[in-house]
Amino acid sequence: MPILTHAQARACYDRIGAWQDTQRFYEGPPVRDMVLQGGFEDAGSVLEFGCGTGRLAESLLKGRLGENARYIGLDVSPTMVGLARARVARFGDRARVLLTDGAPELPFEAGSFDRFLSAYVLDLLSPSDIRAVLAETHRVLTEGGRMAVVSFTHGATRTARLVEGVWTRVHAWRPALVGGCRPLELRPLLGDERWRVVHNVVLTSFGISSEVLVADRFGPGT
Repeated sequence: MPILTHAQARACYDRIGAWQDTQRFYEGPPVRDMVLQGGFEDAGSVLEFGCGTGRLAESLLKGRLGENARYIGLDVSPTMVGLARARVARFGDRARVLLTDGAPELPFEAGSFDRFLSAYVLDLLSPSDIRAVLAETHRVLTEGGRMAVVSFTHGATRTARLVEGVWTRVHAWRPALVGGCRPLELRPLLGDERWRVVHNVVLTSFGISSEVLVADRFGPGT
């Protein structure tokens, strides 16, 4: 299936802007499950890969993270970075949002965070970028740190399979119309020696299936 380049993804999400929040009708239940299983109440440092409008960051900072926890969000879209910065500005030094060039390398030292999260981002990356992001996630997490991700996945019900069929045809024709996202299976992408899966479920909401994956880091740091 065609994959958006980093520049195309930036242009796509600059156009989408605040409209991204309208997707909460199907993203809401899987994202809530990811947050519930992510153990963010005990987090001291959180990195979000692809923070979008900052809606999830605001929710975490307001209701899940402790007062001393710090949050850093990354995004390739200047429009999204502007929206997210405005959304978390009231949290002061606890929250930072950084613009990236879309490369999978994370600009942080090893062991900098104890939580990593990403919602509906891996499913728009190329296979090589996904592998690189997972390797980088393992590197920047502390020993025993936790990764929590959610992705569009293959339909788990008859209705979801019909939706998937339409979605993939649109994606094959013009991937930007569906934000570049395509069905993805997360669990097979993990190396057994590097992660311990603690939660993995497929949830279907409004005919769209999403995979939630939560895993703890262990093994060598590189």
